[in-house]
Amino acid sequence: MIVDRRLPVRIEGLNEVRRAIRHITDDLDRDGARAALKDLNQKAAIIVQNKTLGIVPRRTGRLASTLRASGTQKTARVRAGYNRQGYQYAGPIHFGWHARGIYPQPFLYEALDARRNQVIAVYDEGINGLIKKYDLD
Repeated sequence: MIVDRRLPVRIEGLNEVRRAIRHITDDLDRDGARAALKDLNQKAAIIVQNKTLGIVPRRTGRLASTLRASGTQKTARVRAGYNRQGYQYAGPIHFGWHARGIYPQPFLYEALDARRNQVIAVYDEGINGLIKKYDLD
């Protein structure tokens, strides 16, 4: 199987789980399920972030210090660079800027590729756990 590394991991059934969580009538259960889904996405993002720390290009270590993982109810993300703090070079380093002679070093994609199976396993276990715990069948 060939996987296009430019594509994110798509989890089948995640939207259905989120929809089912919205229909939970007990407020405490609904809030708990939402928090569990957010934690699941955060856990997946941290897996990729930890791998990224080992392969991010380093001169000063400043780029590595800008890596951050986040999880919401909808997504897991790993980001690099900060515009406000004056480190706007994560994009050109990652994607390249041929006009300036900067060649792509897709460290985020490589980290996801290296940990794709682990991320999928985390989602598989987590979503199945949510379905069982909150009876979302």
